Amino acid sequence: MKKRILISISLLLLFQSVVLSQQSLSVEKIMQDPKWIGNFPQNIQWDEKGQAIYFMYRAENDPADSLHRIVIGKNEKPEKVSVQEQRQRVPSNAKSNLAKTKKIFAKNSDIILYDIASENRSNLIKLGDRISNPTFLANEGRIAFEMSNNLYVLDISSGKLQRVTSIRTGTKAQEKEEKSAEREKWLKEDNLSLLSVIQEREDKKEKTKSYNDANKEKEPFSYYLGGKSLANLQLSPDEKFATMLFFSRTENKRTDVPDYTDATGYTVNLPARSKVGDKPSTTELAVYDLERDTVFFVSTKDLPGIKDLPDYVKDYPEKDWEEKERDLLLSAPIFSNDGKNAVVNIRSVDNKDRWIALLDLKTGELKILDRQRDEAWIGGPGIGWGFGGGTLGWLPDNRHIYFQSEETGYSHLYILDINSGKKKALTSGQFEVFNPSISKNTKFWYLTTSEVHPGERHFYMMPLMGGRMEKLTSMTGNNDVSLSPDEKNMAILYSYSNKPWELYLQANTPQSQPQQLTSGQSEAFKSYNWRDPQLIKFKASDGEMVPARLYVPEPEKKNGAAVIFVHGAGYLQNVHKWWSSYFREYMFHNLLTELGYTVLDIDYRGSAGYGRDWRTGIYRHMGGKDLSDQVDGVKYLVENYDVNPEKVGIYGGSYGGFITLMALFNAPESFKSGAALRSVTDWAHYNHGYTANILNEPFNDPIAYRRSSPIYFAEGLKGNLLIAHGMVDVNVHFQDVVRLAQRLIELGKDNWEMAVYPVEDHGFVEPSSWTDEYKRILKLFNDTLID
Repeated sequence: MKKRILISISLLLLFQSVVLSQQSLSVEKIMQDPKWIGNFPQNIQWDEKGQAIYFMYRAENDPADSLHRIVIGKNEKPEKVSVQEQRQRVPSNAKSNLAKTKKIFAKNSDIILYDIASENRSNLIKLGDRISNPTFLANEGRIAFEMSNNLYVLDISSGKLQRVTSIRTGTKAQEKEEKSAEREKWLKEDNLSLLSVIQEREDKKEKTKSYNDANKEKEPFSYYLGGKSLANLQLSPDEKFATMLFFSRTENKRTDVPDYTDATGYTVNLPARSKVGDKPSTTELAVYDLERDTVFFVSTKDLPGIKDLPDYVKDYPEKDWEEKERDLLLSAPIFSNDGKNAVVNIRSVDNKDRWIALLDLKTGELKILDRQRDEAWIGGPGIGWGFGGGTLGWLPDNRHIYFQSEETGYSHLYILDINSGKKKALTSGQFEVFNPSISKNTKFWYLTTSEVHPGERHFYMMPLMGGRMEKLTSMTGNNDVSLSPDEKNMAILYSYSNKPWELYLQANTPQSQPQQLTSGQSEAFKSYNWRDPQLIKFKASDGEMVPARLYVPEPEKKNGAAVIFVHGAGYLQNVHKWWSSYFREYMFHNLLTELGYTVLDIDYRGSAGYGRDWRTGIYRHMGGKDLSDQVDGVKYLVENYDVNPEKVGIYGGSYGGFITLMALFNAPESFKSGAALRSVTDWAHYNHGYTANILNEPFNDPIAYRRSSPIYFAEGLKGNLLIAHGMVDVNVHFQDVVRLAQRLIELGKDNWEMAVYPVEDHGFVEPSSWTDEYKRILKLFNDTLID
């Protein structure tokens, strides 16, 4: 009998413990220093032999992350790497030979050759100036590197060093003289026409100079930069050509952000970005023919569609649109392994075109292999925005290139034969491809995809020329894989919706089971039963199915109110099965659900993870479909989860703050209250790189800016608004909300308040700021949405 009583008491205590832990959440607990959650690995790297996994990790009582490692089969717990050991590590940017048996890297003014099998380091040469980008050439006994704006080649066996380019700063003396003479030409000619003796002397001087020049040894060729900004100087693997990029930078007017809390006690202006519409940087590509001692620039004037006007010009029939060559961004050429061919990635500055071209190194002519045109903007996984980046390279046959394209509406992997022009899709379907790479034996691809589910990431292998993909990972969630150098093992950074990132080890075979190597969750974090939000889809007003994460309270706690969360960044995915970068918000949603709120977190139009049409659904109208998706989410909750339509709040930061403002200004019938955090209020005041892709330039497409900026719709505010912003925000400037505040004052609105954070940038750092902000958000919802 006593035993039964003891068991009953134990069960009761266990039940009470669970109940207490479920009620233990508070804003103060959630928003404290994140180390209370635990210590979790990041930035995974293998050593050169695949015997140890290195990662950044915060050990107990350490003020910040530091380098740790786990030696496979030896130590089961992370061990801190000493500073001395860190200095001895081969840097991650070291270049390998084709066989992956050696690596080359620069350290200070030395070039070091590392033999992976023997772990032997050979100091090949020590020079006085800074060395960068040492690289194996086609003849792997030779190494190219850059020093002082010139390329050098080192022969490893003989130690012979050769400078192969002659690039000089400034302008050639003769050119200076010619420019000077041009200014004084008229005066000299006038003087000589009047004074015949002086004319005779000048004629004699010219004849003497001509005689001496004819008998003088020819001056070696040099290329003078003439004030140009040089970048990406590289030598072709066959050592016949060098290529270089020149950047044209413009001095656009920048905004100062005042810091009123600087340690000096003075107000200090922080230099910040310029605004959308300012002239961006452009690039030129030049080829240095080493055999002919000449430099010539690659011409882009014949690119197909170089003068194409965007479709939106039809909305401005009164404007005279000039057809002219658009500004371009060219990447550094990517050479085939044999050095005989090179491809170039070219982007239009308006980001509506991407060309992949074969570069004729002898003539500088371009042969277009692929053109991608998007009337919105070119983007997507493996494609990127702006200069460089993206998936582009050569197959081992030196005949095919590979790249990613959204040609089908989803980013997939393609190969293309440079001789025939034939293109082949290696992957297809309504999913996306991430980070493809070629196996060490060159027979396979390794790649990550979302084929299983848009909210999952798995690692696959696939034959080099295409075929069936074989899934290598099995854990539901996100499997971020780093292959060992011998490709026998996978280090997997893994997380699930309610489980932060941990490190796992798995053999590189489909049936192998992953072994957990780290366990970083704190006891305090594990004591709470964190919710696994439901991944659902609801039907939007235009018929599209919108993905969302749903948090539903227990029936006895339900209060009839709902909160819609809007993630930031616009192009970001937050409806997924892994630990969110919005982990504070995730924990806040657990707290809201405990209090009886129903919470919906939507991957609205413009979000990542769902293909091209979803990505560009906000083109020329931010606050259009991305806002209507929030409104349709409210309707879904009202119809299916017994939510009172008069008790719905909305909040979010950055882009989420922008949508919150648009929601309260343009859809007040759907949202009673909202908290707009670090929000854009006028897109004409944001940066160029992000905004111009989506809305074009304000002076060319004012319609897009007028209908997309909350400040123009402030008169529509009817509900309760909280504005929160960091005063030293160098991304979305504090000026944004200052201008909106003045607009609300002029409109006579009194149902809003503003909280300012004097020491915070765009991403808050201080736990006290996070706590204050979210206490205000919770108070707003409790005061206005609950009876």
